Amino acid sequence: MITRYTRTARTLHWLLAILLLEQLVFGWWLGDVPRNTPDRGYFINLHKSIGMLIGLVILLRLGWRLSHPAPTLPDFLPDWKKRLSLVSHYGMYLCMLIMPLSGYVASNFSKHGVKFLNTMVFPPWGNDDKLVYAVLNQTHKITAVVLALLIGVHILAALQHGLRRDGIIHRMWIRPF
Repeated sequence: MITRYTRTARTLHWLLAILLLEQLVFGWWLGDVPRNTPDRGYFINLHKSIGMLIGLVILLRLGWRLSHPAPTLPDFLPDWKKRLSLVSHYGMYLCMLIMPLSGYVASNFSKHGVKFLNTMVFPPWGNDDKLVYAVLNQTHKITAVVLALLIGVHILAALQHGLRRDGIIHRMWIRPF
């Protein structure tokens, strides 16, 4: 019986935790950068570029997760907690796929496209369509909020398991404590 996630799974988990939290904060901060300024274009393209790179890490993590089973949850957990854990994890994975994808596709339905790392221009492959852009951009923003809430629940659950010292947190921790 598998009792811990693999080293690769743990590394990808913590790498994505750091990258996603950074990107969520960065995205919300962008709202404070004045429109129609060079700074805004620079930071928006940096956000898009980082999001594209994080999207690749997400695909790597999802591929790893699909090919390496998770440890089973202990029998002492009630079934409702096991189901809630499964639903919240699926929700986070779904958000991790929708958020970068909707942001990237939205960028391609604006005249700006993506200036990757502010050096290499990826011209948009879609029409400059304000309605499509608005729907996809709103999807991107709503998904970011849902992901942030799910991450909050995930952190609270991890803290609860850590305080109870029931061993569940050890499954994903880098080093047992």
